[in-house]
Amino acid sequence: MTRIYILRHGNTFDKGDVVTRVGGRTDLPLSVSGLAQAEKLAEHFSELGVVFDRAFCSPLQRTKQTAQIALRTQAEEVDLKVLPFLVEIDYGPDENMPEEEVRARIGDEALRAWEEEGVPPQGWHIDPHAVIGRWQEFFASAPKKYPDQTLLVVTSNGIARFALKALADGGAGADLKLKTAAYGVFDTAEDGAPLMLSWNVRP
Repeated sequence: MTRIYILRHGNTFDKGDVVTRVGGRTDLPLSVSGLAQAEKLAEHFSELGVVFDRAFCSPLQRTKQTAQIALRTQAEEVDLKVLPFLVEIDYGPDENMPEEEVRARIGDEALRAWEEEGVPPQGWHIDPHAVIGRWQEFFASAPKKYPDQTLLVVTSNGIARFALKALADGGAGADLKLKTAAYGVFDTAEDGAPLMLSWNVRP
């Protein structure tokens, strides 16, 4: 059995900032509150006695920073590897645009379809089936590559949601949107079938 923690990076905006839709083309660092969230995650995992054997993140600095800080309380150094498929989606014309402008362009119904069903609005660059396939491949290969290990995977909201879609039930009943600095826990057996133990856990 391999256990996988899928974690969304911490905040990239603080109170009073203009919040924009940050995608794969916008490489922001963690904000002050985001750094604090990552520190809290490190304490949280330490208090729970979670020992990570390996860690993965996207090429974006916000995921690297979150992973590096969250791993600081581990007794031994954990290898952190970049996986390109974890990079956030490209929001097309809405990349790095204020949320109110995004809503005005695509409408409430399109945003609802994205948040609740993972259906990307017109103009956003993502192939949901391909991302779901990559998650399925990751889940299937994990027990073979990393038997009886515990993995940390740090990514962004637009990619994390499709881990749920990779489940046999498509994540039925779960909120697809993963909050900043929140995580889900999955167990994968030898057959590679993932079982979700928890989702949207935030310390």
